[in-house]
Amino acid sequence: MCDTLVSITDRGVLFAKNSDRDANEPQVLRWFRDADHPAGSAVRCTWIEIPQVPHTHAVVLSQPWWMWGAEIGANEHGLVIGNEAVYTNQPYGEHALLGMDLLRLALERVATAAEAVNVIVELLERHGQGGPCSFERPGATYHNSYLIADPDGAVVLETAGSHWATEVVTGRGRSISNGLTIPGFASRFADKTRGVDVACNVRRSRTETSASSASNVLDVFTALRDHGANGLVMDPARGSLAGPCAHSGGVLVATQTTSSWVADLRPGGCNWATATAAPCTSVFHPIRVDQPVALGTDVCNRFDPSVRWWRHERLHRAARRDLQTAVMRFSHERDSLEQRWINEPPSSVNAFAESEFIERRWLDDLLDRRLDDARPDWLRDRHRDEDQRAALDDPRLRSQ
Repeated sequence: MCDTLVSITDRGVLFAKNSDRDANEPQVLRWFRDADHPAGSAVRCTWIEIPQVPHTHAVVLSQPWWMWGAEIGANEHGLVIGNEAVYTNQPYGEHALLGMDLLRLALERVATAAEAVNVIVELLERHGQGGPCSFERPGATYHNSYLIADPDGAVVLETAGSHWATEVVTGRGRSISNGLTIPGFASRFADKTRGVDVACNVRRSRTETSASSASNVLDVFTALRDHGANGLVMDPARGSLAGPCAHSGGVLVATQTTSSWVADLRPGGCNWATATAAPCTSVFHPIRVDQPVALGTDVCNRFDPSVRWWRHERLHRAARRDLQTAVMRFSHERDSLEQRWINEPPSSVNAFAESEFIERRWLDDLLDRRLDDARPDWLRDRHRDEDQRAALDDPRLRSQ
C-alpha cells in the first residue's frame, strides 16, 4: 500500500510519497538521461511494447527492481509523480501498461502536471492498464491513482479501468492513498470492501492533516515517518497500516514501505529520497536529476551486500526486534543530519557516503545492545520467514 501527499505552502509546493510493496522487493534509484529516438521506434515497458516518442526527458526514478516503470520519480523540468494502487469495481485487464509504466512514460515525455495528465489518459485509453504488479505475487493487480505536481501546483488523477477523473489541488494540502477520493467518481467506481481491508481512509486522514499543516521539508519527512495515532501497532491480518510508515507482518496485507521520496519544488529546492525501506530507520538524501549515484546494479529479491537498499536492511531488520526503542537510539542524530543537509545540501554522492558510515555505527550499537525482542511470536515467525526467503547472510539478523 502507499500514501502520497502534497502541501501548497506560501513559498511553493512540497510533495511526498511512501511506496509500500513486498518486504523483500528492493526499490532502486535509477537515473536516465534525456535522449532522441529514431522515427518509428518502440519502447518495451514492463509487459507490452508501445511506440516511442522522438525525445525523452532526463529522469530519476524509484523503481521496483524487476519493473520498467516506477513508483515515484522526477524529471529535469521539476515534474514529480507518485502513484497509488486503488481497487475498483471495474475488470482488471490482462497484460497492458502498469500504472508504474504510465508514471514513467509521463515523466519522460512532458514537462508540466497538466501535460502529464493528458499523456497518462491518452496512453490509458489507447493501451489499457493491467498485468501482474508484484514479482513474488504474480496474481496481484490493481488500478491506479496519481498525485502529479510541478512548481506551479498539483492535480489528482484517478482511474478505474479505462475510466478516469481529475481534481486540481486548490486547498492547503491534499493526499491520496489506496482508495478513490474524487467525489462522484469514487461513489461510482470504488471497491469499498478492499478499501476497508487496506485501511486507506485511516492513513489518508493522517496524511491530509500533515499536508495541510506542513511548512517545510522536515515536516513532510516527519509525515512519512508516522506510524499512526497510537504508534506502531502490528495487526496479524493487516500488519501496520494505521500510519503511512508501514512495516510488514500481516497475512491479509503484508506490505512494507520500501522507498520514500520528498520533492521540494520551491525555488532552490531539490528532491530527497531514502533509497531504502522504512523511513523511520532511514535518512533522506538530497538527489538531483543530473547527479547519478551508484547504489547497486545487479539487484534482485535476494540479499546482496553490494546493493545500498539491501545493506540498509541489516539495520532495519535489527531494529524491528523493538522498533520504537531502536529508533529512539539514533533518531536525534538522524534528524540533526538531515537538518544540516537542508541548511547546506551536500552532493548526492557525499550524502550517501556519510549516511552509510553513520548507519553502520547505528547497526553496531543495536547488535551490541541486543535489544529484547518485543515482537509477538507470530510476528517474529513471519519476519524470520522473510529473512530466509531473502537469504540474509548475517546470522545475527536472522530472527535474532
